[in-house]
Amino acid sequence: TQRVGAAPQDAFAEVAHRVPMLSLANAFSDEDLANFDRRCREGLDAPSVDYSCELKFDGLAVTLAYEEGLLVRGATRGDGETGEDVTANLRTVRAIPLRLRTESPPKLLEVRGEVLMLRRDFEAYNARARELGEKELVNPRNGAAGGLRQLDPRLTAKRRLSFFAYGLGAHEGWRVPATHAGVLDALAGLGFPVARDRRVVQGAQGLLGFYAETGAKRAGLPYDIDGVVYKVDALA
Repeated sequence: TQRVGAAPQDAFAEVAHRVPMLSLANAFSDEDLANFDRRCREGLDAPSVDYSCELKFDGLAVTLAYEEGLLVRGATRGDGETGEDVTANLRTVRAIPLRLRTESPPKLLEVRGEVLMLRRDFEAYNARARELGEKELVNPRNGAAGGLRQLDPRLTAKRRLSFFAYGLGAHEGWRVPATHAGVLDALAGLGFPVARDRRVVQGAQGLLGFYAETGAKRAGLPYDIDGVVYKVDALA
């Protein structure tokens, strides 16, 4: 009764993001990575830089708005400036908290993250579809994206979608930690799932090391990824 209750919608309303949902720059070689590290060091005038490393989930980016600790709106990334209001569908995702785990919630907190389908849930869905003679999903990413854009939240709920938080949007009345790694830890404390495969490293060699480690265990992860993500850890 608290998660699915609305009638199917005719269409999704547009949502203008308070803070744009920017895309990531790409690196495809060790040289690209070394150049990224060099630009960061030069731009910061620092001999070395600490980076927060995490996985690049192969799903659908969303933003969740909490007012006084309660989930009031969820939207897709769209073109980065404007997305679609899919609040009713996101309420069916069990991993997304409807209320922040805190006694003193901020006035506003927007949490960015990825909706995806775990491999086990993807396989279970397709096994059930075969039994019923229904159409199977092509891959977990399509399953997540298509599930989130169903006009009927009951159909979204059948996909058993998951969610991982990885960043912030707009916020009011929340003390932001000094580092990105600190933000992820704080979000975990508020009740959001945050991927365990994350680490802070130093310099280009640290970036390459995380990439190699991730590649070695990629096949055994419970979800699909399409790369790794590096961010300068100090938000300042």
